[in-house]
Amino acid sequence: MRELRWDSQGLNPISLLIDCAKCVASGSIKNADIGLEYISHISSPEGNAVQRMVTYFSEALGYRIIKHLPGVYKSIHPSRTSLSSEDILVQKYFYELCPFLKFSYLITNQAIIEAMEGEQVVHIIDLHCCEPAQWIDLLLTFKNRQGGPPHLKITGIHEKKEVLDQMNFHLITEAGNLDFPFQFYPVVSKLEDVDFEKLPVKTGDAIAITSVLQLHSLLATEEDMAGNPDSALSPLSLGASPKMGIFLNDMRKLKPKLVVITEQESNLNGSSLLERVDRALYFYSALFDCLDSTVMRTSVERQKLESMLFGEQIKNIIACEGVDRKERHEKLEKWIQRLEMAGFVKVPLSYNGRIEAKNLLQRYSNKYKFREENDCLFVCWSDRPLFSVSAWSFRR
Repeated sequence: MRELRWDSQGLNPISLLIDCAKCVASGSIKNADIGLEYISHISSPEGNAVQRMVTYFSEALGYRIIKHLPGVYKSIHPSRTSLSSEDILVQKYFYELCPFLKFSYLITNQAIIEAMEGEQVVHIIDLHCCEPAQWIDLLLTFKNRQGGPPHLKITGIHEKKEVLDQMNFHLITEAGNLDFPFQFYPVVSKLEDVDFEKLPVKTGDAIAITSVLQLHSLLATEEDMAGNPDSALSPLSLGASPKMGIFLNDMRKLKPKLVVITEQESNLNGSSLLERVDRALYFYSALFDCLDSTVMRTSVERQKLESMLFGEQIKNIIACEGVDRKERHEKLEKWIQRLEMAGFVKVPLSYNGRIEAKNLLQRYSNKYKFREENDCLFVCWSDRPLFSVSAWSFRR
């Protein structure tokens, strides 16, 4: 206990968590176990923002320790496929309790409206098609377009058929009610397995590709895929992330008129555990704080969102390595360099979209802000950027 850090309230859970992470990284499992035992007494999934966040970080460190004991790990953590109903539910909570997805969808839709002015056939390829509200809003806006709506096609990609079935039902129903010329093409696939050549794209389609919090999962390097993450190359090099390089090249071959990308504004793609813990604490402390400030602490929906989404993300960042680690977030500056290297050019985002986005954020809390930088937008909690939205087109 003499070596543990204290603050004015007693034992500082974040300092203790970092000490535990150092023990795990150095192989001092017994000391890590002692620290995690203390943390269990001062953290809680029902406590304040720090107590709740530390709960999930300590759980992730625990998982990392037992992953070195495969038999123990598998016996208490049997492999299971998450239910589609759970996926839909947690996305619904994220959509409703935080403004980030609504912000992204609003900016994305406004960019599509402006980029597709005058186009008769608009084809959207949604790389993670799970929220009907986004495209229903677009249908309503296109319906009132001067000169009449375009023929709208949406190719929706998701690894779960049930999610796409729900999307198909909601969108076809709404398009029918609006008497809107519309087609929906479901593609059941993991993102990394998408075959762009087989997508139902026709000559004359004006293509827009949308990616909301998806591309980072393709950032594993050749060394990660070979099981040697410590020798990772610079993530700015396309060759360092072969899946990403191939994916962006295949995207560019479609000659999209617009690509809109939303990503987490954090740097969690390093090979060092301590670096990832430190940077993840910085990012998630803001997420837990904004929920603490805007959602009642007794909210069951908030508890499920934190455990089923944020907790699982934290676990993947800290407990997993190699190809198993999908939460490989990088900051916008690296995405800009990567996309420019792949043959894309930035498209300025809509002024009208920014006005609407500001009003949206203020309905949640005046601590939510957005910032414009290099023709891209950041949504922030206070002054801390949490997510970025950028728009692109292929270089002719």
